[in-house]
Amino acid sequence: MTGPVRRPAGALALVAAAAGALVAVVLGFLTFGAQATVAPDGVPVAVAAPPETAQRLAAHGGGQLAWTVATRAEARQLLADKKVYGVLELAPGPVATVVTSGAVNPAGTQVAQQALTGAATALAGPPKQEVLHPVSPAGRTAPLAASALTWIGALVAGLGLTQLAKRTGREIGAGARFLQVVAVGVLLTAAVAGFFALWDSALPLDAGVLGFVLLAATAFAAVQAGLLRLLGLRAMAVLGPLYLVAPAVAGQVPELLNPAYRALLWSWTPFRFPAEGLRSLLQGVPGAPDVTTGLWVLGALLAAGLLVTLWPARSARQEAEPHPADRVVEVGVH
Repeated sequence: MTGPVRRPAGALALVAAAAGALVAVVLGFLTFGAQATVAPDGVPVAVAAPPETAQRLAAHGGGQLAWTVATRAEARQLLADKKVYGVLELAPGPVATVVTSGAVNPAGTQVAQQALTGAATALAGPPKQEVLHPVSPAGRTAPLAASALTWIGALVAGLGLTQLAKRTGREIGAGARFLQVVAVGVLLTAAVAGFFALWDSALPLDAGVLGFVLLAATAFAAVQAGLLRLLGLRAMAVLGPLYLVAPAVAGQVPELLNPAYRALLWSWTPFRFPAEGLRSLLQGVPGAPDVTTGLWVLGALLAAGLLVTLWPARSARQEAEPHPADRVVEVGVH
């Protein structure tokens, strides 16, 4: 009787080393690569100035800035709609004004503010700085933090349920999965609200903010539960690295990312939708376009996740169908 074939330990060591190198390459591409290649490219800004001055500004900054000439009211509306990251006002008055907003992604705001301050200084001297919807350091950090925390919290809960069921030999039914999604959403919303209150008591915790966080948490929990049901622990190969994308990609604006990262990662990463929508809600801009977009995207994720999570298993559907032996067969007599 032949025994099991034993592979040399050296071969196993090489396989493990290759796997570690592959993981390092993937994570390096997803995280540090996005940060290392950051460079402004077509950052949208607006200018309210006489036509001749606006034309001079349009040539400032090369391809790093994308200028929009508008009236003062139009430029500020563009900023409120998050279509530009900053506004330079050169008229009326002898002193220029650089206007930014705390409801806009801070990465884009910082680049726009530096560029507009330099342009204004070259034309009319140091400008005044005006901030719409002023934001505290906690307010800048909270939106992306809430998005990442809800993802990792839901992931740990889903992994824990899968492992506990495997160790105890219990089957996870649709009712248990649904209960987990709801419980995770409620508990993570409470945890995020507690952090917001701890970090900055001035951050609003109204129904709009808490409801948006609850939607994001339940949507993430439902998607993860669905993937864990389909793939088991193999789903961690997808769900785990996604968490690392949050600070590296979702925290940036697309105009600062390399085009490859912009198309392959930023365009679909789930973290940016709750982060940007929550940023507007925290700064008192509930009608911002990214709030509406976030509601649609997170609602779709929740619906798709629940559909996969709660869809009856094949064995359950077969048990629900009548057995051939139990069916009534009509016999005709000729």
